[in-house]
Amino acid sequence: MQHTFDLLVIGDANPDIVLGPLDTPPAFGQREQLVDTGRLTLGGSGAIMACGAARLGLKVAFAGRVGDDEAGRFVRTALTARGVDTQALHTDPVLPTPLTVIVTRGDGDRAILTAPGTLSAGGPDDVPEALLTGARHVHASSYFLLPRIAEALPRLLAKARAGGATTSLDTNDDPSGTWERRGIEATLAVTDYLLPNAQEALALADAIGSTAVSAPGADPLDAAAAVLAARGPHVVVKNGAEGALLHDGRALRRTPGTAARPLDTVGAGDSFDAGWVAALLHGLPLPEALEIAAACGALSTRAHGGTPAQPTWDEARTAVARNGKNL
Repeated sequence: MQHTFDLLVIGDANPDIVLGPLDTPPAFGQREQLVDTGRLTLGGSGAIMACGAARLGLKVAFAGRVGDDEAGRFVRTALTARGVDTQALHTDPVLPTPLTVIVTRGDGDRAILTAPGTLSAGGPDDVPEALLTGARHVHASSYFLLPRIAEALPRLLAKARAGGATTSLDTNDDPSGTWERRGIEATLAVTDYLLPNAQEALALADAIGSTAVSAPGADPLDAAAAVLAARGPHVVVKNGAEGALLHDGRALRRTPGTAARPLDTVGAGDSFDAGWVAALLHGLPLPEALEIAAACGALSTRAHGGTPAQPTWDEARTAVARNGKNL
């Protein structure tokens, strides 16, 4: 089948205001605190992943929604400048563009505050069927921020698969903290690759209700990956400085990843996702794709914000080679 795009990303897009590092609690009472850096950059898990994939050489389209405001125009311009097709980035006539403020700490952790704006309004009608069936791979982000998209994902991803695409999902965090299932198992059944971080993997496995996560003697993260892989997808877990792991439903594989001294880790997981998909579409075996993905996540931390330091394909391959791996 002829495909128009290598990758379609369905997800969130917004400006990020990244401030930090702040190593004391935020002070209320109208106190002003100073930090070393502040940056306005493109944010949203889906948007960062799309930009990372385009930087790696893929032909990428993005489906989502922004407001009819300056923030929305900023998002559209930023995506276009990075080579992402925005024909399916819809403009909502009423709701504002989402906005996120990220406060970083010196240890790499961060607090994230998001005004959701158009996130609740985005739905399956924002995803043109021609794009859904015309991409080699379809990736969905921010499951818990996009309720109408989440509800439709089983149908959308099944249709993408019917058109010959592979599929992936990065749920990201659940702001409610409940990790309600809301059809997540039906979504996993049509997801080829699930791409959570370690905390998300543990929470998702617990929400599914398996007791394997707490089985005596089992590593909780290994057990969580096994639980999730049993629902259908290959499970690729991002674990920060510890690297990453892959569970294919039968066996577990790990990589220590690429060493880095991050300026901040905003969007590193999304750049990891981009590296994973790019490696797969380049035809690399899964263990080698894991190495590329880990390198892309690490290299993205060289600058503040999610997109400025995303690597090229050659940079990612070089980083893996420096780790003693041959691709």
